[in-house]
Amino acid sequence: MQKIYAIFGATGGIGSKLASHLSDGKNKIYLLGRNKEKLEALSLKLSEPYILVDPLSEESVASALSEIVKNEGRIDAVASLIGSVFLKPLQSTSQKEFEEVMKVNAVSSFCILKHALNLMQSGSIVLSSSTASLIGMSHHEAIASAKSAINGLVRSAAASYASRGIRVNAVAPGLTKTNQTSFITNNELSLKASIKFHPLGRIAEPEEVASLIAWLLSDQSGFITGNVIAVDGGLSSIKLQ
Repeated sequence: MQKIYAIFGATGGIGSKLASHLSDGKNKIYLLGRNKEKLEALSLKLSEPYILVDPLSEESVASALSEIVKNEGRIDAVASLIGSVFLKPLQSTSQKEFEEVMKVNAVSSFCILKHALNLMQSGSIVLSSSTASLIGMSHHEAIASAKSAINGLVRSAAASYASRGIRVNAVAPGLTKTNQTSFITNNELSLKASIKFHPLGRIAEPEEVASLIAWLLSDQSGFITGNVIAVDGGLSSIKLQ
């Protein structure tokens, strides 16, 4: 049976890999985001439809998801890959910056999760967290707070909607090689320092995160809900001697 997917942040490093992974000619993948030019290019490449959406607007998110249901009759799975990378000491972080980090990460997740739950009869939803929410890391206070809020959303919503057959999970990547993290990965000293933190001795490729999300969205993970799963080379769970 064909599955109907909605991917928010589809043109990002992980989102585009997820869309490519899922686009197999059998499923219908709706690509959602704010950049029309990038969406059009990805849509043309994958032969999948796109919808412009503002993930910080409940009205925009609700409208986009309702359009999918109008076109297809249902939504089977939703992935939110909206987010930001913000590294700054707390003492140097302004209230405006903190609020913006919370909006881009936690508020967008709230909007997407709320309206997906309003429209889905069953299925799977995956949000984007971070290793920074699982282990204390210096200069990550703002982003750790935002991603921890997402973890709370995931666990509570998973409990609230389990009886409807809706699963809610999150992935928590460590440093992943994307355009968004290029200010770290393109700096030799920063990259070496980051690699040193990860027990596996490297950073993540976007395909590695996307493949886990694809699995969590599929029926193969049908007994998994309420989890925040790290994809971080052991950073949050093990320590090398």
